[in-house]
Amino acid sequence: MPLMKTANPALGENTFRNVAQGQYGYGVPYDAVDAASRMTLSGTVNKTGILLLCALATAAWVWNRYIQSHNMAAVGPLLALGVFGGLIVAFVTIFKKEWSAVTAPIYALLEGLVLGGVSAAVDVRYPGIALEAVGLTFGTLFVLLLAYRSGVIKVTQRFMLGVVAATGGIMLFYFAEMILGFFGVRFAALNGGGAIGIGFSLFVVAIAALNLVLDFAFVEQGVHMGAPKYMEWYAAFGIMVTLVWLYLEMLRLLAKVNSRR
Repeated sequence: MPLMKTANPALGENTFRNVAQGQYGYGVPYDAVDAASRMTLSGTVNKTGILLLCALATAAWVWNRYIQSHNMAAVGPLLALGVFGGLIVAFVTIFKKEWSAVTAPIYALLEGLVLGGVSAAVDVRYPGIALEAVGLTFGTLFVLLLAYRSGVIKVTQRFMLGVVAATGGIMLFYFAEMILGFFGVRFAALNGGGAIGIGFSLFVVAIAALNLVLDFAFVEQGVHMGAPKYMEWYAAFGIMVTLVWLYLEMLRLLAKVNSRR
């Protein structure tokens, strides 16, 4: 199976080759590795579920704190902890994959702080929007997983390059928008609830969703290459990174749609 490129920073081009060779040595046949020591699809799915539960727990806690006070200052420190702590833990996980059994759950707990606070604030303005975003995110996850497993969506080289290029372009735009924002430059049309803004968000949501397909393919590649058991946690972390992005973009899209009413 050829190695693939991906826009997900957690799942790089040589992620599974490097850990498999580092764990078992170069030239060790796949069948020679003890099955109990290898990464499996079911193990990755189970660990992804654990990370989702971790994120849900802290998200619900922050949500309740905000709903009780209706004051962002009450959850502001938790949001800051989630943003900066999550970023630090994510980098630690990427560079120390063998620690992922510990760092991946910590990352999920920290991201839950961010998701809970942001979701509650938006839901107060547009009641029910958070539940809609959650439903659409998980619906997208299951539909794409089914489409991938059934062969409806095939991860070809052209498909991968297209998704990676589009994702890179979006990230560069977001970075430029953040920098230009310090100088008072705003992209009102893209961030507003008009046709252009909604169209842009639909495009970003689609690209975020297609990144899940690349994540599925990389997990399958890790299993095929006999990656070590701890890579189940790392792969689950990679999927979690994409799901967080997809949910936030889904929330942003729904907020734009609701602003038109």
